[in-house]
Amino acid sequence: QVQLVESGGGLVQPGGSLRLSCVASGRIGEIFAMGWYRQAPGKERELVAGFTPIGFSDYPDSVKGRFTFSRDNARNSVFLQMNSLKPEDTAVYYCHAEVSGPGGTIPLDYWGQGTQVTVSS
Repeated sequence: QVQLVESGGGLVQPGGSLRLSCVASGRIGEIFAMGWYRQAPGKERELVAGFTPIGFSDYPDSVKGRFTFSRDNARNSVFLQMNSLKPEDTAVYYCHAEVSGPGGTIPLDYWGQGTQVTVSS
């Protein structure tokens, strides 16, 4: 089993910044993909940023120039630096990973519990 633990969400004023972190732990053989999704009330979950077996997924236009994705392979971690936050960035942010177990088992999808980001004055 694999666990994804997110941190860094909270309440911030418009124009502020937050940095989200996600650490994967457990029975990890190889991480094929890892990144961030978000889901706002009444909307579908959308990919914000992450890496996949074929490379980095581009940022949606709504966050380009404001959000920056990074990773630390040695620590099985990914990060999302969010600057110039807007009220429309308010959502629950989820960490996702596609992970195989030791010995090369079929990769499975894992999700974190989500961290709330609220942008409001």
